[in-house]
Amino acid sequence: MIVNLSKSGAQKEIDEFFKKDSFSADQVKKIKRLAMKYNIKISLYKRKFCKKCLSKLEGKARITKTHKTIMCAKCSYKNRFKMV
Repeated sequence: MIVNLSKSGAQKEIDEFFKKDSFSADQVKKIKRLAMKYNIKISLYKRKFCKKCLSKLEGKARITKTHKTIMCAKCSYKNRFKMV
């Protein structure tokens, strides 16, 4: 069954998804595809999941003057974010 959403409906669905405490990599993949389909920016939520394995981002954190680096506990990928 194909469900057609409006852009605001898709935005609400994305917001509701990231309010949850736990999510799987497959669910994140579906939400990312939904955001790409409707051209919705998810820049605020990118810090909640690993860029490589898409699992919930947990692990060691390191802060420098310019970046915050979080090492993923599952795949050991270093996720770097600029400090704003």
